[in-house]
Amino acid sequence: MLTEKIFAMAHYADDVVLIVLVIMSIVSIAMIFERYMALKKVSNESDRIRARIKIALQNGAVEDFEDIAKDPTSLEGRAAGHAMKYLRAHGEKGIEDVFNSFVLTEKSELEKFLPVLATISSNAPFIGLLGTVLGIMKAFNDLAVTQNAGQQTVMSGISTALVATAAGLFVAIPASMFYNYFTRKVKSTLNSIESVKDLGLAYAKMKA
Repeated sequence: MLTEKIFAMAHYADDVVLIVLVIMSIVSIAMIFERYMALKKVSNESDRIRARIKIALQNGAVEDFEDIAKDPTSLEGRAAGHAMKYLRAHGEKGIEDVFNSFVLTEKSELEKFLPVLATISSNAPFIGLLGTVLGIMKAFNDLAVTQNAGQQTVMSGISTALVATAAGLFVAIPASMFYNYFTRKVKSTLNSIESVKDLGLAYAKMKA
């Protein structure tokens, strides 16, 4: 009885799996586009600030932290700005906590949608495999219940079923690639903020 119900589900479940994969693909593409545009702007600003920090460290000009703090277009500049306000109001003690709090606040925004991309990349192949298994079950069941059914019937059903596996990989591979790419971009930006923090701590000690 249970087996019959499973075979009955297999007759339409493989199509449902393909629909689910199409929806996952659309969601994945939308998230990839949004994160790419958002992180591209952040990354470009981070590259610019890192170049300024490198020059400041090479010249021993920690006072350049003041100029960075006046740059609200970058995350690093905003972090330095918050730290500068705190430094003027409360002094050197606790300035590192200001940077750490800023990082925690911005990290969740930088990583927006990344957990969903990770979920799609790891689960889409299994969903595609499920569709393939259901399709193969359907093909063999059709062979069993259809008179004069031969090898062609089975091969046709199996080839159709394998489309689900291909679709699952088609969804998973771009999601995985861009997840790794975005993760590196976020890590690079957070490291850049850490560099600004170190420069800010040096500046605070100089002013103390």
